[in-house]
Amino acid sequence: MHKALLLLKKIPKGKVATYGTLARLCKTSPRAIGRIMSSNPYPIVYPCYKVVSSSGKLCGYSGEGGLETKTKMLRKDGIKVVDGCVDKKYFHKFTK
Repeated sequence: MHKALLLLKKIPKGKVATYGTLARLCKTSPRAIGRIMSSNPYPIVYPCYKVVSSSGKLCGYSGEGGLETKTKMLRKDGIKVVDGCVDKKYFHKFTK
């Protein structure tokens, strides 16, 4: 299992992470993180819907229903989504 998927389980309810943050922690690129998220075999176990761009924009959800589903799942988590974006106050700060 890739470290990026394991990090998803550390994101608390009501928080998101960015592709860039996960890339930095995994010593790879944000695009590589995007590929890992798109091939996530267990999106319920490893909540890839919690990954957004560094600006907070929702992007890259390949699960059933696309970005509409990602938006619904984030809102269910208590995250406010406005015009396809998440405020940076929802960004999770990983600690060692």
